[in-house]
Amino acid sequence: MSDGHPKIGGEHLERECVIYVRQSTLAQTRNNLESLERQYELVDRAQQLGWPAERVRVVDVDLGITGAQVGAREGFRQLVADVALGEVGLVLGIEISRLARDNAAWYQLLDLCALSFTLIADTDGVYDPNDYSDRLVLGLKGTISEAELHLIKGRLIAGLRHKAAKGELRIALPAGYVYDESHRVVKSPDGAVREAIMELFRRFERYGTVQQAALSMRDDSLELPRMRHRHLAWGPVNYSLAHDLLLNPCYAGAFAYGRSQVQKVTDGQGAPRKAIRRVPREQWRTLIIDHHEGYWTWQDFERIEAQITENSTARSSRGGAPREGAALLQGLVVCGRCGRNMHSAYSANRGASRRYYCAVRIGQVDHQPECQGMGGRQIDETVLDQVCNILEPASLAATAQALTHADEQEAARLAAFETAAERTRYAAERAWRQFDACEPENRLVARNLEVVWEAALAEAEVAQAELDRQRQRRPTPLSDEELAWLSSAGVDIRAVLDADTTTQQERKRLLRALIAKVVITIADDTPEVIDVTIHWQGGATTDTTLPRRRRGHSYRATDEDTVQLVRRLARYYDDKTIARLLNRQHRTTATGLRFTQHRVCNLRHSYDIAVFDPDVTPADDDAPMVSITEAAAELDISRDTVYRWIRDGFIAGVQPTTEAPWRIRLDDQLRAKVAEDAPEGWVGLDQAATILGVARQTVLHRVQRGELNAVHVRRGKRKGLRIQVDDDQPGLFATPE
Repeated sequence: MSDGHPKIGGEHLERECVIYVRQSTLAQTRNNLESLERQYELVDRAQQLGWPAERVRVVDVDLGITGAQVGAREGFRQLVADVALGEVGLVLGIEISRLARDNAAWYQLLDLCALSFTLIADTDGVYDPNDYSDRLVLGLKGTISEAELHLIKGRLIAGLRHKAAKGELRIALPAGYVYDESHRVVKSPDGAVREAIMELFRRFERYGTVQQAALSMRDDSLELPRMRHRHLAWGPVNYSLAHDLLLNPCYAGAFAYGRSQVQKVTDGQGAPRKAIRRVPREQWRTLIIDHHEGYWTWQDFERIEAQITENSTARSSRGGAPREGAALLQGLVVCGRCGRNMHSAYSANRGASRRYYCAVRIGQVDHQPECQGMGGRQIDETVLDQVCNILEPASLAATAQALTHADEQEAARLAAFETAAERTRYAAERAWRQFDACEPENRLVARNLEVVWEAALAEAEVAQAELDRQRQRRPTPLSDEELAWLSSAGVDIRAVLDADTTTQQERKRLLRALIAKVVITIADDTPEVIDVTIHWQGGATTDTTLPRRRRGHSYRATDEDTVQLVRRLARYYDDKTIARLLNRQHRTTATGLRFTQHRVCNLRHSYDIAVFDPDVTPADDDAPMVSITEAAAELDISRDTVYRWIRDGFIAGVQPTTEAPWRIRLDDQLRAKVAEDAPEGWVGLDQAATILGVARQTVLHRVQRGELNAVHVRRGKRKGLRIQVDDDQPGLFATPE
């Protein structure tokens, strides 16, 4: 029955009565049941006002959604649309704050209700938006509702900030930390989690960049822990995960609050949305250092932060992180004329050819020449010479320290693989226990648990195989004697820098640790001289000058060792064979290309090396040199016999370099060693050893030295080696005269 409210007319009762039900959070829907029950009881209130049950509609799809914004409230948007279409006679809510806490949305609803002659009611009464007094009351209630939200939020935020200032605010912790029974922040009891975090830190210390550290862990199939929906999960390492972990002050033992701010922005369609903006450290609301036990120190955190900033090309004053280019002074070279950082440029194939140039144009006009530029190789070598001179006294101490910590570093590296294997073994055992606890009759669950168990076993096998592989790569620790010898011998700094195993990034990191900047100047009055000033870390400087290379001068030249080898091989082989031998030894041209017959020919012409002529005997030889095949045919023996004679030393062969074809000097002395029959009284190798009372090898050595005469019989029963042994030949223990 209706209570006969005077503002409700027949035109209102012919339309729907919409009851809007909303609570701000999901926790309120679970805990504040009385408030929710009161809102649903408004159905009785609508019927008392005169609406039949079939024309009373409850809108409750916005339960658990705040009233401060309209975009996320589908029910409220539908309510506004129905009001605009004139389908609603009364909008009923327990209070105005249920409808909206945003004045923009609230006044939009009021205007639409006024146009469509829709009434608004709450527990206090019924209001007509077209009535001035009712609209004034509704406007005040909307304003108070919005202000109430501001006050509530202000009190909550003030309480959070006050608790955070004392370091007692319970916040979501990153992977690797948990709360103990006393609500204190402690390290995770999971050893695999702790070791994975420390392994990322160690690899960043080793490589100096987040990207290289993340890629090295991915290459080794190592994973990092992360928190997903308040649960620990493992996954592959990527740049974003590694970057956020290293720059999280919590891992440095600090409590930080206010590292980000929520700002309201508009999207592409002009709709408002929230965006999170990182704020600088000086704007953090709370920072408490040494709040809990860290994985590394606060000094390490500041160093990591500075290193990552320095690695950024856009923010760094030193050209970003060291890269793989040949320019060793990348990011360190400063123009002596304008004071700006100079850039590095390379040839098309990014080989050894590099150049330093200042991109500033004289007079800031594009068609004007650059400020200054010069070749980079000569400057790099000059700076390297200065670095080696300075590091030479410290090489002994550095060697001893590096060798002392080598085994410790290797053990620390293996710890990550050991914990990963242990973690996967535990996961496999846990999956087996779950499968074993399942009733056999429950096949639906058992099949699923069996699949999980098999997957965990496969992951454990992969982790164990990787651990075994890493253990095999572990070098054998040096003994105390070896350590003492190496410590006294020291290291050759230049050899370390020039070693093939040393990467360009490692060379550049070493130089950056020693050098602050290198100022290069080409004076207008002396353009043929380059002035170089090295500013060392700590403030010391070193001045030097070097002549400027003339145009056309090139550093590209085949190394002298290869040239001498070609000179030696050209006496015995043609260009095609020489190219094959050089490629087998992994030698390259000055530009890093493989040798071909044409390139060997050009090299000979450049160094005046005569071409091979098979009909010409080398000047220092008294007989022609022939191949194994030619020697076998000339002596009427097999190729295997020739190889065996060379190996035993029965005949002499020439092999100018490793894997080169053998050349045999075919002279009368060699021909005399092969006969159709042996002279009378000459005996075989075994009989000669018996007569002389020595071993077979000793007899062969005497034949090689010419102390015993021997021939090789090609045919007949006496085929093989025959040796002349006199009765007066000395034995093994005979004393020479």
